[in-house]
Amino acid sequence: MVERVELTEAAEALLRELVAQHGPVMFHQSGGCCDGSSPMCYSRGEFRVGRADVLLGTLSGDTPFWMSADQFEYWKHTHLTVDVVAGRGGGFSLEVPRGVRFLIRSRLFTDREVEELAAHPPITGDSVAQ
Repeated sequence: MVERVELTEAAEALLRELVAQHGPVMFHQSGGCCDGSSPMCYSRGEFRVGRADVLLGTLSGDTPFWMSADQFEYWKHTHLTVDVVAGRGGGFSLEVPRGVRFLIRSRLFTDREVEELAAHPPITGDSVAQ
C-alpha cells in the first residue's frame, strides 16, 4: 500500500519525545502562507477535525496526519515527508518551545503509485467519529 505521508528519522524521534511529554498527538496541515502551511502538531483533542479535512495517514503507529480538503486538492498527487529543522516556527505546534519546527518535503507520486492510490480514496473528517 502506498503511503501518502511519512516521517524522517529525526521527525520520528521528536514525535516520540512529544508523545512522551504530552500523550497522544496529531498533525494537521492547513493551507495558507508562511507557517500556516507548516504541519502543526497538537495534543489529540486540542484541534477539532471537521468534514473539510482529509486523513492522509497514520504516523509512527497511531499519530493521525490530517490536511484541509482544499490543500489536499493541490497536494493529492504528492508524497509528503515530515522532517524537522532548527528554528522556531509560528503557531501553537508542540515542538515550538524546543527551538525546532516540523516542515514538509515532497515529491510527486509515480504513475504506479497514483493508480494504487485511486483504488483507496482517503478518509474525510465527516466519516470519522470525533
